[in-house]
Amino acid sequence: MIKATAFRDAMSLLTTAVNVVTTKGSSGAHGFTASAVCSVTDTPPTLLVCMNQTARSHAHFIENRTLSVNVLGAQHEPISNAFASKLCSEERFQQGSWTTLVTGAPILEDALVSFDCEIEDVQQVGTHSVFMCRVVGINHGEQYSDQQEGAGESLVYFNRAYHQVGQVETI
Repeated sequence: MIKATAFRDAMSLLTTAVNVVTTKGSSGAHGFTASAVCSVTDTPPTLLVCMNQTARSHAHFIENRTLSVNVLGAQHEPISNAFASKLCSEERFQQGSWTTLVTGAPILEDALVSFDCEIEDVQQVGTHSVFMCRVVGINHGEQYSDQQEGAGESLVYFNRAYHQVGQVETI
């Protein structure tokens, strides 16, 4: 049998995009930092998002049945840290500039890309909920200026640390 620690150590070597996943409903806006996000299919456009059932905002995602996946750029490391911290939801959303699309889930205006989704199905797998999310809106982030630190680079997580990929070479 594989021990949980061995599995976590092995998974730390799987490079993943860093995302902030958000929702909004009658109880306010909520969100968390996630690396367990992936495409399922493009027909219909569907994402899979995993969330720990013990997360304090879990019930809000279940109740709202909507979420947005905000793919973070290299300059968003402070936002990732805020949404992974013990800060209250209100303090988390003080980081960055937010808007909405179709569902009302918060969209980070300068995310590399944001996917606005309706949660169509929820499966319980061990400690996590797996959300099957129909994409109903897409927003490409504001254009980056050459002066902005980390412009156009993706924030990824590998070996328990942040890294940047996608640097654009200038001639």
